[in-house]
Amino acid sequence: MNLSDGKYSKYALVREMMDTIDVVKNFDPTQTKKIAPKIQSVGRLLLTGEGSSRIIPAKNAIRKSLQWGMDLQICTDGSRQSAEYDLSKFAVFCASNSGRTKEVVLLAKKLTAEGNENRYALTANEKTLLEEACSESFVLTCGWEQAVAATKSVIEQALFYESILWNILGQDNTVACKALAGHIETALTTPIDKAIVDAAVNAPTIYFAGYNDGIAEELTLKTNEITRNKSDFLEGTYAVHGIEEVMDSKDIVFVVDPIDAEVEKFQEVLQKGVGLTVVAIANRQTPFTTIQVPDAGPLSPYVYLSAGWNLLVEIGMALGIDLDKPERARKVGNEFIG
Repeated sequence: MNLSDGKYSKYALVREMMDTIDVVKNFDPTQTKKIAPKIQSVGRLLLTGEGSSRIIPAKNAIRKSLQWGMDLQICTDGSRQSAEYDLSKFAVFCASNSGRTKEVVLLAKKLTAEGNENRYALTANEKTLLEEACSESFVLTCGWEQAVAATKSVIEQALFYESILWNILGQDNTVACKALAGHIETALTTPIDKAIVDAAVNAPTIYFAGYNDGIAEELTLKTNEITRNKSDFLEGTYAVHGIEEVMDSKDIVFVVDPIDAEVEKFQEVLQKGVGLTVVAIANRQTPFTTIQVPDAGPLSPYVYLSAGWNLLVEIGMALGIDLDKPERARKVGNEFIG
């Protein structure tokens, strides 16, 4: 996709996806430098929110902290479930772009009543109900999105949380973010093979498989919002542990950054067994048909997400769908009133 073509640029969704390039290029990792020691001293961090504000931002941070062997304990759950936990020993980040998401605001109010001073808000708006209920608030630079499907805010939220980890570890990734912006631009504008798009358009169900770091799961959500297709997230090897019983040969599975040791099993069960199409999104060629993107090292998940957006836009365009206006989905899923 590209903004020089009117069939793409007329959609706020596409414009906001492309806005991500500058959001990442100008991202300031030092904005969390002061709060990082506070989080580190508490030692426990809950990242909560609803939908896209939680899936990638929280799960990407969890995967990175475990990969890097950090002492910081990070966990995530939705706000209603989190409200059942004893969070007295946790720092809690409540993410809501609108700052009005009912479940998130109510959790922040509960933490206030319990005397938890380590409650923080991450929003795309100033002077919100969530800000009022938190000890400290951080506002994204990307601004409020017009399209229902969140895009640029998701990546900025994820970078924000990851930058807390960088600052705890004493890493300066300012230069890396500028390089990442270029890789994201490549992923967003790389032409997608028409055969892949056609297979997805004709698929009864579009599956995404991969790591439990939010990328494949978020693309599953975006498939519902952008293409109106049925979609499912298959964590790890879930795709070859029973669900093949109900898969259709016309289905398609997109495997994000496939683990080499699992490729043979996917080929055996899905390609040969079910007879469906398997496509990889990766920074290298794989035995599957591959949408190849640049290698951004530890930041590669952001590039995979961008390639997935590119793919979904092409599928939606091929289906003749209004990318900005789902029929039922709302921008603020459950707004706090009162």
